[in-house]
Amino acid sequence: MLILGIESSCDETSASVIEADKDRITVRSNAIFSQIGIHALYGGVVPEIASRAHADTISSLTYEALREAKCTIKDIELVAVTSNPGLIGALLVGVNFAKSLAFSNNIPLVAVDHIKGHIAASYIDTDGGETAVPPFIALAVSGGHTAIYLAESRTRFSLLGSTRDDAMGESFDKIGRMIGIPYPAGAGFDRLAEQGFRKASPDAKDFYSAFASSAAHRDPAMHLPSPAIKDGSLDLSFSGLKTAAINLIHRFEQKGDELPRELFAAEYTYQAVEAVTEKISDAMDRHPGLPLVVAGGVAANSHLRHALSLLASKKNVKLIIPPVRLCGDNAAMIAAQGYYEYKDGHIAASTLNASAEDSAI
Repeated sequence: MLILGIESSCDETSASVIEADKDRITVRSNAIFSQIGIHALYGGVVPEIASRAHADTISSLTYEALREAKCTIKDIELVAVTSNPGLIGALLVGVNFAKSLAFSNNIPLVAVDHIKGHIAASYIDTDGGETAVPPFIALAVSGGHTAIYLAESRTRFSLLGSTRDDAMGESFDKIGRMIGIPYPAGAGFDRLAEQGFRKASPDAKDFYSAFASSAAHRDPAMHLPSPAIKDGSLDLSFSGLKTAAINLIHRFEQKGDELPRELFAAEYTYQAVEAVTEKISDAMDRHPGLPLVVAGGVAANSHLRHALSLLASKKNVKLIIPPVRLCGDNAAMIAAQGYYEYKDGHIAASTLNASAEDSAI
């Protein structure tokens, strides 16, 4: 079965053709137009500009994906589109384009939740790697979401815990901007934190784990709080970490001292990653033996991957993280989730509309 996926929830326009043969999903094309260069001028995504850029590129990008997949629209058996959550104007571009394309070619259409889509990247066969099979625990970490789910099936999820305010990726972007890391700050923050970890423990083989006992981490002037909420839940709060980081930066400025950016990035990253790892560990204890799937843009963070790899090894559970190229927003993951929505009979009506709101996935 050939499935065309359309993704336009934020600042990437993407169209992809996947082939689904029972539960084996392979990518035949995955065309992506990134708007990062546009929004970097403003330090973040400008919704109106994002919507216009989607409208300008979505048609040509779709036919690029079809050409790369060596097929035509007549070969497509299903169209899947991100319908929520995201920027409403951006979503509307993708939803209306997909509806028109599906209707005019008499192709079934399915609506896909963006977070389900990120998790579905773990269903894609990438060079024969292991793919996720429910039930499993899923950690969705991105610029707009940080949440832990129990996947009962590929279309049914229960929320176990989430951030009560800022998302992990959002906090990296906001603090990264304050210390001069260009938008989006994720990759730059990752590299700067690695420099800090290595500087704090230059002789350590596992420089991330060694940071806990380093002088830099114990320095009161550099201390930041954990985002893990200590109430027995699996929830997090990144706003307190972000506020403490802003105050720390201001204290250095007021004293006329230079902020040790790499050690600061290391401390910030360490607290964020350790908090998420703590909550995942608790989730594993409550649902023992289940594999862990990590998805979303922040799943590309090398330190988060490392910490969760150590945890999975300690708990003796499988860890499945899609390759970095499938962690960010892309249409292949939307098409993959669309396949399972279709199998469960979730066909979208011609009245399908976009929504900026999260759904209870």
